[in-house]
Formats: sequence, structure tokens, C-alpha cells
Amino acid sequence: MLLPSIFENNLFDDFFDFPVYRDFDNMNRKLYGKHGANLMKTDIRENEGGYEVDIDLPGFKKDEININLQNGYLIVGASKTQNNEDKDKQGKVLRQERYSGAMQRSFYVGDAITEEDIKARFEDGVLKLVVPKVEPKLPEKKTIMIEG
Repeated sequence: MLLPSIFENNLFDDFFDFPVYRDFDNMNRKLYGKHGANLMKTDIRENEGGYEVDIDLPGFKKDEININLQNGYLIVGASKTQNNEDKDKQGKVLRQERYSGAMQRSFYVGDAITEEDIKARFEDGVLKLVVPKVEPKLPEKKTIMIEG
């Protein structure tokens, strides 16, 4: 079964609506654009052979996305850095800003899945993954002989 490792309920939305946190939200908008609040929205569909996972990553490029399989977890991460520099006609820096951000989601897929089993494609800001259903490896039953 494909499950998110952490269920995201926006329990802290009211807490983070204080003015001091609004500047942080504005920084994310500058970094990720007007769709920043929708990053890593995920749709999972089950079919006979496995799961189709669509993850929205607007504003990212293929080389800014990492997909790893570790200890039975499929880990999808994306990171982005943006530098803004405004200069006057003489080349003096008037303003220079740097933004950097990263996000990650993980899904438990089991220990029977390998990297070769998972297919990934990135198009139009959507990461599309195909994860097959694989029967879990059951431990082999071994009998211990009793002496005497």
C-alpha cells in the first residue's frame, strides 16, 4: 500500500497567520511564484498493476528534483535557489536578494520495490511516477534442530 509518511493537516495555519510570518510567506511567493501554496500537491491513483502518482511542482526544472528510494520509502525532493540583483547604469548594486528553498515528501512503498521498478517522467510542472504493486517478501521459515 502506498501511504504518505506524514499526513499534512494544516493545523498551524491560524498560528502562522501572524504578521511576523507573513514576510516568510512573501519570500516563498517570490521564490516559487503565485502557485507556491500549491507545491507538492499529490494525486495517487491505484490501478491493477500499481500506483500512478502525480506531484505538482510548478516553477521547477527537471534538474531541481531528486527521487530516492531508501529503507522502503520513496522520497521526492525539490530545491530551488533564486538570486535577484538590481544595478544602476554605472554597475553599482542597488539591491541584491537571495532566496533558497527546499521541500520533500516521502511515501512508504515497501522493501520489495527497487529503483528499476519505479518509472518517472516530468512534464508541464508535474512529476509523474509509476510504482508497481509488488508482493512483500515474506521471511523464509527456518527450523532450528533441537539437540539431545
